[in-house]
Amino acid sequence: MNHAQLTALGRALRLLGEHGEALTADTPDARLHEVKADLRRALDLLEESVTTAAPSTRCAEHPTGPVDESAPDLCLLCETRRRAARRAEFNGPAAPAQPTESAPSRYGVRGDRPQPQQRWLPELWNGQEWQLCGTPRRDRREAELYLAAQRRGSRPAMAYRLVHEFTDYEVLRVWGTPVRIDIEPMGNL
Repeated sequence: MNHAQLTALGRALRLLGEHGEALTADTPDARLHEVKADLRRALDLLEESVTTAAPSTRCAEHPTGPVDESAPDLCLLCETRRRAARRAEFNGPAAPAQPTESAPSRYGVRGDRPQPQQRWLPELWNGQEWQLCGTPRRDRREAELYLAAQRRGSRPAMAYRLVHEFTDYEVLRVWGTPVRIDIEPMGNL
């Protein structure tokens, strides 16, 4: 719903509220026809502003999800999660997929440690320090193409560099010359 629709609908509903407060037992038919026309106008505005389907469940997380009539919020997805939790209460947790070792290792097993990830970090010199200038890439060629596009852009930095991150950081290539710039005018006198 955009702002214009919101404003028009609010105005129409406030007008209906005023009509409701003014109703009495001896309200003339002409006034009732006016209320009927205003009510139709408000319904038309509401019909224009609603863009999505009506929610099929009372679930805030899955309003248009699949329906389970036996669930209190009519949401099949949440009810499935609740049923699994209740089953785990009675049956105990699910059996482990792999048998556990007799004595856990002090440093963990290989499967517990994350695999080292290799990334290329594009950085630019901002006059004070190197800062990340784009999303770290998994492909070196893609990172170099990104930096080439940055250098050709409308506002290129003084210098760029590509840093290889594996288990440590290694500067692979530097474009330009980073020069330290004092941010205070007049040399901070």
